[in-house]
Amino acid sequence: MKDTGSDFTPAERQIAVVISRADRMLAAAVSEVLEKAIEQAAHDLRAIGQEDATPVLQYFASVVHQQMYCLMCGADPNTLQGGDPHIAYHVIRNSQNIAKHYWSADIEPYPAK
Repeated sequence: MKDTGSDFTPAERQIAVVISRADRMLAAAVSEVLEKAIEQAAHDLRAIGQEDATPVLQYFASVVHQQMYCLMCGADPNTLQGGDPHIAYHVIRNSQNIAKHYWSADIEPYPAK
């Protein structure tokens, strides 16, 4: 979602480039940590004779997703308590819009509030 369009001032373009670079670094770091989690789980499960029980990438990605959802909503990620339902609504609606717009999901996003 990089937009360094012509409507930006030179300073705004520089800011957008810096933020975009940080976004890419963050995404790469998350991907790397997910792979490391799978490798570590596989190693530890092999050590106890359970090599077939290694969770798939999507499992660990869902753990990260839940943590980030709680962070965005202000909830405690351990108890899921204390989140802001207004923010939660908008995060869910955004996900629905992405699924519908980019992946042609047969979903009707929550109506706008």
